[in-house]
Amino acid sequence: MAETDQERTEEPTQKKLDDAKEKGQIARSKEMGTLGVLLAAAVGMLAVGGAMAEAMFNIMTRYFSVERALIFDDNATLNIWSGIYNTLLVPLGTFFAIVVFGAFVGNTIVGGFNFSWQGAAPKPSKMSPLKGFKRMFGTQALIELLKGVGKFLVVAVFAYFLLRWQFPNILQFSNGILEQSLSDAVLLLGFMFLLLVCSMLFIVVIDVPFQRYNHNKQLRMTKQEVKDERKNAEGSPEIKGKIRQMQLSMAMKRMMQDVPQADVVVTNPTHYAVALVYNPASKGAPKVVAKGNDEVAAKIREVAMDAEVPIVQSPALARAVYYSTKIGQEIPEGLFMAVAQVLAFVFQMRDYRKGKGRKPKLARDLPIPEDLKHD
Repeated sequence: MAETDQERTEEPTQKKLDDAKEKGQIARSKEMGTLGVLLAAAVGMLAVGGAMAEAMFNIMTRYFSVERALIFDDNATLNIWSGIYNTLLVPLGTFFAIVVFGAFVGNTIVGGFNFSWQGAAPKPSKMSPLKGFKRMFGTQALIELLKGVGKFLVVAVFAYFLLRWQFPNILQFSNGILEQSLSDAVLLLGFMFLLLVCSMLFIVVIDVPFQRYNHNKQLRMTKQEVKDERKNAEGSPEIKGKIRQMQLSMAMKRMMQDVPQADVVVTNPTHYAVALVYNPASKGAPKVVAKGNDEVAAKIREVAMDAEVPIVQSPALARAVYYSTKIGQEIPEGLFMAVAQVLAFVFQMRDYRKGKGRKPKLARDLPIPEDLKHD
């Protein structure tokens, strides 16, 4: 049993995943990042390759010739570099912007964007020669070596067939006009580069699920770790019990403070007790200010007697109000008639004790709907 508890067989909890993310430990695929950069470079070459070729042709035409005046011009070098900069600024800037965007997408598409100071901080373990030696000759290093060999073989085979396919078109560039041939060569290079990059999709399709699986495997937890985490998150049963007891005690104290303001307490007579208050000025229904059963019911009756709150015995009504209404809520509409008769009895009894009117009587069977009755 102890060995089973120590085996990392449980999936990582959300807290475990969040803690790992804060430390910079998230699933990453280097192959996806590489594919993003190369794919963006290929798209950039196709998008601005013509403009770059035209810019390079203009630079070579303008600056690859030497004039006698330039030899004696002290600012000639500065002017040449300024002209080259202005000519290449837009196409090269666009190209690098596309590459940067592709690098960002490629490196965040798996695991999302995440920056962690803990992950960026230097760690002594990474500087240890012994651990570095283990990383060089460990299982992960072997996997990376196999991946590198696999990438080389896939790309090399794909490049061979691409060159064989496009070799006749490459030879034709020597027969064309230089400006047009240069532009066509750049576009053909971009097209071939794009197809060559697509060959890495096979590697990425394998690497991304593997990196996610490997990351999840490294974060797996033992049964004991899951129990400890749940215990720390929810608190120990002893503390939770004490908190619950304090909450009940405070609620009980608050409830008993409201009993003296009640107009009537309806009892079972011993097992249930509900205290009701009615304010005609509010134009609302009577509210339950306290309720309880057994010991709590006895306490409600005791407080009511000390405060001289009328106590009326009506088992069916006491059970109906107890089960259908929460403390602070108005009674349901189905109990309006029954509670109204009880309140009328209480008010008439109050007048009778003052010498006004005859002694009232409360009906034994109060009108309680069947769906609100409880045995």
